[in-house]
Amino acid sequence: MLLLILNILFVLVAIAMIALILMQRGAGASAGSGFGGGASATVFGARGSASFLTKATKWLAIAFFSITLFMAWYATHRATAPQANTDLGVMSQVPAAPVSPGAVPGAPQSPPSAVPAAPAQEPADAVPVAPEQQDVGNEAEPAAQTEQ
Repeated sequence: MLLLILNILFVLVAIAMIALILMQRGAGASAGSGFGGGASATVFGARGSASFLTKATKWLAIAFFSITLFMAWYATHRATAPQANTDLGVMSQVPAAPVSPGAVPGAPQSPPSAVPAAPAQEPADAVPVAPEQQDVGNEAEPAAQTEQ
């Protein structure tokens, strides 16, 4: 019952905070008052709406965070350990997997001799040899083209 009341209060405070934040003027709005827009803030007094709206937003934010922290604290202290014989529904029909100590589940069991050997490596200072080119007889054609 307490959490239900706090949830309703929580939602109302959140909606009120959103409304108050959207009603406030931005930092650049006061710069426009020097050019003839200064009479718009006379609803909340001579100091404008900044004083009232910021104080109300501050107290709503304090209430919002305090309700949040209390609900979290209350939920953690109210929580109980799960019972061993709880009804799990469909999951109660799944058999438990046997666990053998030392065995990794899902790892293939293969003999140690099945590991392939690494290929032999050449020395680091060895330079690879370029493959030899075959003479096809195409060397005469470029010379014939340049003479024309």
